Amino acid sequence: MDLQTRKIEFIQEFLKLENEEIIAVLEVVMKQQTSGNEDHFKPMTVEELNARIDRSEDDFKNGRYKSSAELLARFR
Repeated sequence: MDLQTRKIEFIQEFLKLENEEIIAVLEVVMKQQTSGNEDHFKPMTVEELNARIDRSEDDFKNGRYKSSAELLARFR
């Protein structure tokens, strides 16, 4: 299958999507792949990293997480 055919099939499938979360994921992937992300990367400060770790640990402790199997099942 040539690239042009693949793009047309992708667009046809994309237009059928009703799930906004999947569309958001595809938008992020496309932006990451086309924007030259390396130039826009800004490292976190130690304080930002520690705040993110604290928030993640609190989320896990309170059951606000999904297993990798749950995430993969969403996109199959």
